[in-house]
Amino acid sequence: MTTSDRATPETNSDDARRTAASEADRPTDTPASASGPAAGRRSRRRVRLVAAVAVAAVLLAFLPFVWTLASTAGHRHTAETVPDRPVALVLGAGVRSDGLPTLLLARRLDTAADLYFDGRVSVILVTGDNSVEHYNETDTMADYLVDAGVPADRIVGDYAGFSTWESCVRAREVFGVEEATVVTQDFHLPRAVGLCRSAGIDAVGVADSSLHDRRFATVYGWLREVPAAVAAAGTVLLRPDPTFLGDDETGVQDALADDAADTGGGRG
Repeated sequence: MTTSDRATPETNSDDARRTAASEADRPTDTPASASGPAAGRRSRRRVRLVAAVAVAAVLLAFLPFVWTLASTAGHRHTAETVPDRPVALVLGAGVRSDGLPTLLLARRLDTAADLYFDGRVSVILVTGDNSVEHYNETDTMADYLVDAGVPADRIVGDYAGFSTWESCVRAREVFGVEEATVVTQDFHLPRAVGLCRSAGIDAVGVADSSLHDRRFATVYGWLREVPAAVAAAGTVLLRPDPTFLGDDETGVQDALADDAADTGGGRG
């Protein structure tokens, strides 16, 4: 045996320290409770719980939308079958940079004009946004109807219809409208009729279907109605006051009186 093969106390001590360090660095066994079938079952339960919560949230989000569809189903009609009403309420939908109505708004106005010429309504109340000087949605709507042949004295403007709810409340509280035909696009009509009825108007509705001419805008409009219906449900519960309520305005009643005098009793 050579000197290099002979173990010394110091060598044995170094080997022992290295062995201890190696044992300390070695991963410990995972407890049975943290792995295996039990852990897998817990993981699957968590996944199922998260999925159930997600599905419940989606269903809750859709409930107000389904409510607007169901609650107004009997009050939505075609232009040919809608019951006569004294007033058509046309909700604003934007003005182009050249001062003309957007395509969606123009289609609403065309529908309202047809209702007037068919004798389904006697007066048209156009409601829109005139909150800034250079943007006058209401006058744009009125001018379009006059160009279409509707007499100017059968058109009344609401310049503070900043939202569907505000337009409905103002129609009832400011203009004294008790019965009306709401005119808008088909995706908007259930919510619009529902809000107007909640505001105290015996409202029915006629929709313009814009899918053929404005496919993207129409699809987007239907998708937007899901969260909008949630907000509408809150509005019906809280019943907030309009931005501007103001004094009573007699424009609609005066126009109805003029129409009755001209037609021997009115058409609405």
